[in-house]
Amino acid sequence: MNRTKMLFAEALRSIGANVSTTVASAVSVLIGVFLIGVFIGLGTWLVSWSNDKKKELAVHVFIADGSTAKEVNAVRIALESDPRVKAGGVTFISKADALAIMRKRNPELAANLVSNPLPASFDAVPARGEDTEAIAAALKNRKLVAVEEIRWGKGVAKRILAIARAIQVISAIIVVVLLAASTILIANTIRLSIFARRREIEVMKLVGATNWFVRGPFMLEGILTGLAGSLAAVILLFLGREVAIPHIVQVQSDPGVRGLAFTYTAALLIGIGLAIGALGSGLTLRRFLRV
Repeated sequence: MNRTKMLFAEALRSIGANVSTTVASAVSVLIGVFLIGVFIGLGTWLVSWSNDKKKELAVHVFIADGSTAKEVNAVRIALESDPRVKAGGVTFISKADALAIMRKRNPELAANLVSNPLPASFDAVPARGEDTEAIAAALKNRKLVAVEEIRWGKGVAKRILAIARAIQVISAIIVVVLLAASTILIANTIRLSIFARRREIEVMKLVGATNWFVRGPFMLEGILTGLAGSLAAVILLFLGREVAIPHIVQVQSDPGVRGLAFTYTAALLIGIGLAIGALGSGLTLRRFLRV
């Protein structure tokens, strides 16, 4: 207990004696963690959007007029037996259903029809958007009699998948860059604070203090600084989400598209602030402990 009290007392004394560098470190944490928080929210929303768009991909199999029930059922079995097709993702659309859909979407085109020219079809939803082309190719290779045409939106599917891959790669790269930049910035700021007290560290080492005895108050100072900066960043993000964004951007988003929950984001950002504060001070101290 006494050791813990002494550790906190030394850390607080150090913070009080070096307010300017402590504030600079906290502001560095705030800026870095705030940017990471903004990108986590934006990045996870974009990834969710891309995954939602993948769900819209489907293979459309049009049935030739005059096909028997057995031939149509063979197409259904072929689709349902494909492991790449989502369970329960095969839907049969009869000629009457197709006409009803057309009348709902484009009533002007169906107004003067004297007969139903639309074919029956199957819609097969893939378990993974990336498997859409493979499902279409596999069914085509079976050369089933009832299959008249297979469509899967080749151009649209490839664009959606390319965008999804780009979003995931760019998100990962930016998060890594922001983490590295924040850690370097905080480490350099803390280094200035420790450099100003290098003689104090040297004296402590010369009278026999262990490395961990010297390192403890400085690491606790880094942790407290990281905590203060990350908490400030979380508060700013919360205010931005609740106050600023609704007034600046009027967006009606798909309920299935959402970023990482703010509670998890806040916990992650506080953990990042604590980690980079401790790492920044701990790694910087190493050179001054070699006395």
